[in-house]
Amino acid sequence: MSALPRKPTRKTAKRRSRGGGGRPRLRWWLKTAALAVGSVGFVAGFVFAGYVVRLDRSVRERFEGQRFRVPSRVYSAPSILYPGLDWKLVDLEGTLVRLGYRKVAATAELESGSYLWSPSRLRVQLRAFSHPSRPEPARDVVFVLRGSQIEEIRELPAGNELGAVLLEPEPIGAYYGPDREQRALVWLEDVPRHLVDAVFAVEDRRFESHHGIDPRRIAGAMLANLRAGRVAQGGSTLTQQLVKNFFLTPERTVRRKVQEGVMALLVEVRYEKREILQAYLNEIYFGQRGATAAHGVGEASKLYFGKTAANLSVAESALLAAIIQSPNGKSPYRDPERAVERRNLVLELMHRQGRISEAALQRARQEPLRLAAVTPDPGDARFFLDLLQRQLASSYSSEVLETEGLRIYSTLDRRAQRIAADALREGIESLEKRYPRLRSEDPRRALQGCIVALRPQTGEVIALVGGRDYSVTQFDRCSQARRQTGSVFKPFVYIAALEPRPGGPFATLASFVDDSPLEVRTPSGPWRPANFDHKFHGPVPLREALERSYNTATARLAQDVGIARVIDVAKRMGISSDLPAVPSLALGTAIVSPLEVARAYATLASGGIRPEVQAAEDLVNEDGEILQRRRLRFERVLDPGTAFLATSLLQGVADRGTAAGLRAGGLRGPIAAKTGTTTAEHDLWLVGYTPELVAVVWLGFDEPRSLGIPSSQGALPIWRRFVEILTGGEIRGAFRPPPGIETADIDPRSGALASWGCPERRSEYFLAGTLPVATCPAGGVAGRRRDRNEEESVERGFLEWLRRQL
Repeated sequence: MSALPRKPTRKTAKRRSRGGGGRPRLRWWLKTAALAVGSVGFVAGFVFAGYVVRLDRSVRERFEGQRFRVPSRVYSAPSILYPGLDWKLVDLEGTLVRLGYRKVAATAELESGSYLWSPSRLRVQLRAFSHPSRPEPARDVVFVLRGSQIEEIRELPAGNELGAVLLEPEPIGAYYGPDREQRALVWLEDVPRHLVDAVFAVEDRRFESHHGIDPRRIAGAMLANLRAGRVAQGGSTLTQQLVKNFFLTPERTVRRKVQEGVMALLVEVRYEKREILQAYLNEIYFGQRGATAAHGVGEASKLYFGKTAANLSVAESALLAAIIQSPNGKSPYRDPERAVERRNLVLELMHRQGRISEAALQRARQEPLRLAAVTPDPGDARFFLDLLQRQLASSYSSEVLETEGLRIYSTLDRRAQRIAADALREGIESLEKRYPRLRSEDPRRALQGCIVALRPQTGEVIALVGGRDYSVTQFDRCSQARRQTGSVFKPFVYIAALEPRPGGPFATLASFVDDSPLEVRTPSGPWRPANFDHKFHGPVPLREALERSYNTATARLAQDVGIARVIDVAKRMGISSDLPAVPSLALGTAIVSPLEVARAYATLASGGIRPEVQAAEDLVNEDGEILQRRRLRFERVLDPGTAFLATSLLQGVADRGTAAGLRAGGLRGPIAAKTGTTTAEHDLWLVGYTPELVAVVWLGFDEPRSLGIPSSQGALPIWRRFVEILTGGEIRGAFRPPPGIETADIDPRSGALASWGCPERRSEYFLAGTLPVATCPAGGVAGRRRDRNEEESVERGFLEWLRRQL
């Protein structure tokens, strides 16, 4: 029988009563607290999970979308070098320097991208380049020089003689987004292992083993910072640095640091180490070049060494790794000696970590610092870049050009562009010194100008300067401005008169035109043109009328030929602006752009074939796929004989007429040109062409006001300086008559065929079948009477001829 429980005493009962009543309340509080903590934890976990999901979405969108905004780069046309070329004239060494070639001493070993001068010889290790139309292999080339000329070109080691070689195109600019970041993307397999090892040695030695965050590195950094009493060392891994650059702002807060850590873990979970490393190598910042930021090892290799990342040496790789922490502060251009010290420290780290051997360490330490030449920003090409972008706009948006890393090979001749920019700037400054009234304190109201130069046979723009200072105004006066042309429009009138038509042309080069007072009735009242010299000259030869730019003679010729026919000629030749059918059109009152004028005159230079103006040659995407090839577009719009007759007229303008000042500096060779000065001298023009070049110079104020000088004193000297420097004063080639052109001697005073009795004669060009019927002296004098002396001279000539016959 079990013992019964003792009956509790009053004291124990009371104690139990108190204890039993407290436990339920405690349990309730504990449960409530646990529930609250659990709820808060659940909510916090839910919120944190949402936060992580959102960060994960950001990571995936960036990594699986377009990771980098890669600006499209624009390149000039390649430089062609050949025997007989004046190497001083084309600034051969300057071109090599701008392309990043390094000059080495005679005792140094040549490597790709270097050159060596010795007496009468230039040896260059030419780099390969993959221009879509003209790819070139890497070559070891020797130029044999005699004076300022290239005598021959030989390829080593065989010594084969070469007819020509190409230098790679020069970079002239890029289409940047708002961040103005420039990068050349690299693939990890194209990056040398020693470059990766150099980065690992300095930035993240355990990258291949950690999972985005390196606790040992963080602890070591904290300890180093405590000892130094300042932030002396960072603990971020490469993955964290990539996250910071890809997604985050530069602010230093706990929240941002947590975000960085979480995103680094997410990146490591989702992507392979190779992908992360490749993204890092393409993203890391390497310093500034002007207003442009250089990102990635590909761009840094070109910036500092003028080569691709694949060709970096161990020493060069160590230098790049050394400047990652402070690219601008540790730039090797600022302090080369300290740069070598930092490079050698990185090499020591690589050796201690077993990444390079002792022999490799010693070789790299002995390697001299060979930096690429600092090339100036080709700011003079920015107007050209804008024209190029406008021409590409129908196929490639600004977004595409700013982000997809296209390589755009242009038609620009870098040397011609520099000469044009200098000629315009110096010419305007010279005018402002000579005529102080042309100066303005406000750069937006300053005297302006433009130069555009084309290859007439192809329409390729080789130089374009749309104003004196792009930073002040980006308005391109070559392609966007519309100004009155003045007398540069007159050749269209003469071409309309010379063109074949049923029954024969209206005029020939032997014809006379009437430069006497003219009145034409118009809806706004009578129009009475006047000449620049305020005189009338009566009947004058067609050549003289254009050479002297007689307004009245030209206006009368336009009335006789018909304004509609003049407009038709101008439109066919390339003037696309509206041309009002009014009598004053013949004297250049229509407003057109200098680029239109250049195209129209290029039609004459190419023998009547109108070219399409183009600034782009080939476009290639990042993968090397050709997106667009140059396609020459042209159309015959003038009979070749008519184009030649017009060129002959304009040669007379350059040799004897209003543009004769072109010869003042000794410029030799064939030139056809026309000056133009508008009413009140608001616009000054000089349009001229050679067999290989057409160039237009315009001067004026954006808000039209008088310059007070003719074009022969304003635009002409600028054109002359541009062409003199470009050609060295000797223009090549000739304007040759095409089939269907005949020559005959005429009497310059009458236009009749010259026979035995003519006291004067000169050779003249004619379209086949249009020779004058009348002869001199029997043909008489067209347009004016002979005086007594002329009649006696003719008589003496006849008697002399008769005496010889007998």
